[in-house]
Amino acid sequence: MFARLAAVRSRSPAESPFFIAALGVLMSFGPMGTDMYLPGMPAIGRELHAGQDQVQWTLSAFFLGFGVGQLLWGALSDRFGRRIPVATGILLYAVGCVGCSLTVDVGHLAAWRFVQAVGACAGPVLVRAMIRDVFERDRAASVLSMMMLVMGAAPIIAPLIGGQILVWANWRWIFWAQAAFGAVAMLALASLPETHPESRRTSLRPMVLAESYRKLLTDRRYLGYAIGSSFIYAGMFAFISGSPFVYIELFGVRPENYGFLFGLNIVGMIIVNTLNSRAVMRFGSDMMLRIGVWLSAASGILLVACVMGGWGGLWGLVGCLFLFMSLTGFCFANSMAGALQSFPQMAGTASALAGMLQFSSGAVSGWAVGLMADGTAMPMAAVIGGGALVGLALNLWLIRPFRRRLPAAT
Repeated sequence: MFARLAAVRSRSPAESPFFIAALGVLMSFGPMGTDMYLPGMPAIGRELHAGQDQVQWTLSAFFLGFGVGQLLWGALSDRFGRRIPVATGILLYAVGCVGCSLTVDVGHLAAWRFVQAVGACAGPVLVRAMIRDVFERDRAASVLSMMMLVMGAAPIIAPLIGGQILVWANWRWIFWAQAAFGAVAMLALASLPETHPESRRTSLRPMVLAESYRKLLTDRRYLGYAIGSSFIYAGMFAFISGSPFVYIELFGVRPENYGFLFGLNIVGMIIVNTLNSRAVMRFGSDMMLRIGVWLSAASGILLVACVMGGWGGLWGLVGCLFLFMSLTGFCFANSMAGALQSFPQMAGTASALAGMLQFSSGAVSGWAVGLMADGTAMPMAAVIGGGALVGLALNLWLIRPFRRRLPAAT
C-alpha cells in the first residue's frame, strides 16, 4: 500500500486521478464537523439542560475556531509546505472529537468544538492553497467547482449518518464517528504530493506576516472577493444553525428524516457547481460570481417574503432555502479563485484570511439566529436575506469584472 501511495505522489498533481478526490476528502472537514451533529442539537439541549441559544453556541464556537485557526495554518503552510500542517491539524481535530464525546455541560462542549474546529480547518484552507499552487485562475475556479462535486456527498451523508446514529445510540456517538472520518482523511493526505516547493516558501517572522496581511487588507479586489463572499457564507451558516430547530421543533420533522431535507440543498449545490465548472472556462470567474450574487440576493428576498406570508408552509420554506443554497455554487469557488489570483507567492496566507472572514461571519450569523430565536423561521430568513444583499452590494462596489474576449467565430 505504501508503495502505491508513493507512486501516486510522484505523479504530477494535475495528471493524477486521485488528486481532486483526495482534496475533496480534506475539504469535507467543514460539513462533516457541522452537519453530522445537526440532527442531535435538540437532543443535546435536552440532555445538557440548555436552551436553543446555548446549543447554538457550540455551532458558533466551531465556526469561530474554523475561521481563526485558518490564520495559523495558512502562515505555517507558506513556511513549511502543505502536508505537515494538514497532518497536525487532523490530529488536533481527533483530540477535539474525543473531548466533545466525553463532555458533561454545554460550555465544555463549545470549548471542545472550538478545539475540534481549529484542527479541522487545516484541511480546507490548505486544499485551496494546493489548487492555487497547481492551476491558474480560471482553471482553479473550475477545479474548485469539480472538487466541490467530489465533496458534495459529505453534506448529504453527514446528517443522515447523524440521524441514524440517534436511532440506535445517543448524540455522543456522533463525535466518535467524526473521529473515524479523521482517520480516513489521514489516508487521503498520504496520497498527496507536496505542492509548495521550498524555493517559494516565506518567513514566519512577525514583520513578514504583518506585511503579507497589510497587502491583502489594502487590496480592493481581494477585499471584494473575501468579504463579499463572507456575507453569502453568513447566510449559509444561518441555515445550518437555524434549520434543525425550524425543521424538527417548529414543523415536527423527525431527527432521522432531517438529513433528507438538508440533503436536497446539497443536490442543488452540486448541480450549480457542475454548471459553474463548465461556464467559468468560457465566461470567466468574475462574470459567474456577479451572476451568482445577484441571484442569491433575489432568492434571499424571496425567502423572507415566503416566511412573512406563510406561503406553502414547510415545503414553501424548503423550496426557497433550496434555491438560495443552490445558487451559492456560483459564488464560493469563483470568489476564492479571484481572491488567490494576485497572490500566488502567499496563497496559503491569502486563503487563510479569506477563510477566517467567511467562518467568522458564520459564527456571528449563527449567534444572531440564536439570539433572535422566537419560535419562528423569521430570524433564520432575515439573516440569510440580509447577508445576501450585503454580499451583492460589496461585489458591485469593490469588484469590477474583467471583460473576457470570446473566441472569434470561424
